Amino acid sequence: MKAVAAVSLAIALFSGSATIATPARADDAGAAVAAGLGGLAIGAIVGGALARPAPPPVYYPTPVYLAPPPPPPRCWVEQAPVFDEYGYPVGYHPRRICQ
Repeated sequence: MKAVAAVSLAIALFSGSATIATPARADDAGAAVAAGLGGLAIGAIVGGALARPAPPPVYYPTPVYLAPPPPPPRCWVEQAPVFDEYGYPVGYHPRRICQ
């Protein structure tokens, strides 16, 4: 879009400088009116090309922290003593212990 404005501005400036210069006359208002209308038209074209709305802001989602998974439970087997009714150990029984 800015390229279009730059090209139209260059054409307008070149076309104005390419005309043949004629001596100015105090009673001729046609050249002043033409220059005013030409300037207004060029200003409208260039201003319309440059005055475009700003692009909408881009919002990115906030990063999400994912905690690492908890470590697996540590388990092992211990031999637990088995007692008789009198309190004497009579053997061992395997028992699973986890933390």
